[in-house]
Amino acid sequence: MKEGKKDGPSPERHPDTKVVTGGRDPASYHGFVNPPVYHASTVLYPSAEDFLAHRARYQYGRRGTPTTEALERALQELEGPRCAGVALLPSGLAAISAALLSVLKAGDNLLVTDSAYGPTRTFCDQILSRFGVTTTYYDPLIGGGIAKLFQPSTRAVLIESPGSLSFEIQDVEAIAEAAHGKGAVVLMDNTWATPLYFRPLDFGVDLSIQAGTKYIGGHSDVMLGTVSANDSTVATLKNTVGVNGWCVGPDDMYLGQRGLRTLAVRLDRHYRSGVAVAQWLERRPEVLRLIHPAFASHPGHALWKRDFTGASGLFSVVLKPVPQQTVYAFLDALELFGIGASWGGYESLAIPFDCTKVRTATRWAPGGPTVRFHIGLEAVEDLLADLERGFAAFAAATRG
Repeated sequence: MKEGKKDGPSPERHPDTKVVTGGRDPASYHGFVNPPVYHASTVLYPSAEDFLAHRARYQYGRRGTPTTEALERALQELEGPRCAGVALLPSGLAAISAALLSVLKAGDNLLVTDSAYGPTRTFCDQILSRFGVTTTYYDPLIGGGIAKLFQPSTRAVLIESPGSLSFEIQDVEAIAEAAHGKGAVVLMDNTWATPLYFRPLDFGVDLSIQAGTKYIGGHSDVMLGTVSANDSTVATLKNTVGVNGWCVGPDDMYLGQRGLRTLAVRLDRHYRSGVAVAQWLERRPEVLRLIHPAFASHPGHALWKRDFTGASGLFSVVLKPVPQQTVYAFLDALELFGIGASWGGYESLAIPFDCTKVRTATRWAPGGPTVRFHIGLEAVEDLLADLERGFAAFAAATRG
């Protein structure tokens, strides 16, 4: 990216290029490649008149700095031409909360996928309910049939596709069409695919949400959330974030920018390694079935193939029925797979889970214990050897 003024508009570039170039303008900061990190609260005005008239590009650190703008511009370009603006939040959950609060008011009804991220449900059930917003959970496989669930007070639909534990793929376009036909706003948690593999705004979504903590950051060292809005929602989103005083620290924004630059190559590696490990697991005698949208065995594979351009490194397996202690023995024997919350970093993870207690519109009956894997950037052969070690402990626990 050279310094100096360019003639004419920039050409439409490949997403892999956008993650490298988006939000950067070296000519504005003395030729340095990366945007500077502004640690700022107070902004000085040239005169009292300017201060009282709010005549300044930057007015206060909480309201944004050049560091803020650089990351917002990069994400906006990645989200595509339907994106009118981006808001940054201090976590993925904060992004979900802010997006919902920007479109809901007392007396409204919200439709939420039954496969939603657990803390999202908690926010709806414990916080939104206190302010007079009711939540109705729906079957993630409902598609256009969601129109039957709309009440006169239904204001919004929250999609998560695929679900971050159970990986149901939703017909986003059909749901958005039904929602807009009822005058409702559509929000989507798109953390799994990122805009590289699925651009929600192109499919009728109004507010696209990501936990930047995961693939955008990519190194398990940043708390960050993003909300990308279309023309009809960007003003209320920005106002809600500003009035509530939500902002992201400059160092976290810098880490988000740095992670974004390598997102394309990292996500491709997560995708390829994830498929290789999933293929291996699908053939294991201990595995009852694989839950991975990129595989033909997945019920939502046709929708995934139609709408998505890739997959991340996150998927689940259902093990054949064994005592829970046997599952623990398997997980505890792993050395390269850590046991921990979140995902999207360079390291591989494996956690046990059970959706039974967090489903109200559907029944969770997988047929055996379930484990979610995040495949990191380690060599696949080493990950497979680690899983062999785990299954050896699994077999020993079964015999014991």
